[in-house]
Amino acid sequence: MTVPDQEKTGLGNYFIANYPPFSFWSGSELPAATAALNSPPKPGTPLGLYLHIPFCRKRCKFCYFRVYTDKNAKDVSVYLNAILKEVELLAATPCVGGRSLDYIYFGGGTPSYLSADQLKSLMTRLKEIMPWDKAREVAFECEPGTLQRHKLEALKEMGVTRLSLGVENFNPEILQYNGRAHLEDEVYRAYGWAREIGFEQINIDLIAGMVGESWDNWKSCIAKTLVMSPESVTIYQMELPYNTTFSKELKMAGDNHTPEMVIADWPTKRAWVAYAFDEFVKAGYEISSAYTVVKNKQKTQFVYRDALWTGADMFGTGVASFGHINGVHIQNVDTWEAYIAKLDAGEIPIGRALPVNERAQLIREMILQLKTGHLERQYFQSKFAVNITDEFRTGYAKLEADGLLKVTPHGVDVTPSGLLQIDRHLPTFFDPEHISSRYT
Repeated sequence: MTVPDQEKTGLGNYFIANYPPFSFWSGSELPAATAALNSPPKPGTPLGLYLHIPFCRKRCKFCYFRVYTDKNAKDVSVYLNAILKEVELLAATPCVGGRSLDYIYFGGGTPSYLSADQLKSLMTRLKEIMPWDKAREVAFECEPGTLQRHKLEALKEMGVTRLSLGVENFNPEILQYNGRAHLEDEVYRAYGWAREIGFEQINIDLIAGMVGESWDNWKSCIAKTLVMSPESVTIYQMELPYNTTFSKELKMAGDNHTPEMVIADWPTKRAWVAYAFDEFVKAGYEISSAYTVVKNKQKTQFVYRDALWTGADMFGTGVASFGHINGVHIQNVDTWEAYIAKLDAGEIPIGRALPVNERAQLIREMILQLKTGHLERQYFQSKFAVNITDEFRTGYAKLEADGLLKVTPHGVDVTPSGLLQIDRHLPTFFDPEHISSRYT
């Protein structure tokens, strides 16, 4: 494949979220997951809780998550009871080991799809099962059009500390064509309410490269976000995993097709993110990862991300959710029927797993932390007794020669150009047996 072909937005996963790749996880490893849950935790390992709320008003055409747009009120009630049952079962396992929750993350789907009463009931019961009064962060994803003032007040009352608004874009035509359900006015309304209510950490999500995007519109999106002045902004580059609506409908950039049906190529998306980062830095923001800028690194933290990237345990609850416990990756069963059935039977609904040896854990933390733009050699020396720049000398030398990073006496610094495309270079550090044509 030529370099120009590689730079087109083709089918497949670009974003690296874990290691070893998901395609290596297997149902045959369920005994390892059970053993991990039934073993005491490694001392000093934080424990988090992820809750997957899979309901949406519409399915975005670029979405590859397990979500449902056809469930009624009874279905929602059944699911919420099931996820509470799952948390109860997990809370009773030896792997908790008396640990308090360090972080909680409500993701989706659309957690804000739930009513204020449903959220209060769910969160009240969760706190009774696994208290989060000592948690450093309670993060909650929102779709702006599903928010009302009283719902935001309920979230604040229940202890949500980090509110993330899935804005993605401000242009109504782009939002509609890409399958988003909200409108621009709803973004401003929801953000205004959140500010009035007193949320101290609000994140805005944007996507560089939605279908129909242009330079002029992208610049407008960044300008509008700067006026809003959130504590953090997360910008993802559009990708086309295999199981999305767009992956079936759209032609790739470079093919003969109408302009509005083209996915921008990777150099264009990187240029858009570079422009955004430059504008935010001019306004006083700092770059905290390949996707994120924050007003103040000391005050604005993303505990969920940073804990996972440094080896924390996490219960991943809900249909198809991913977690990690005691050195074992775990994913729940990935259909509604199987998930509900297992919990009705009193079983923890695990679908597949993968035990991760110490070398794989080292690689996992190293590649994920590369996304921050910096690696501390001493961190890995202390935790794994490995000098990473010696152990992975060949990989670092290659990326350094390409101008993507620089090896320093203290570790590794990723260049600005390298940070914009870090995900596609992370497989450089995969062990040979984990280099696969499919990541998922």
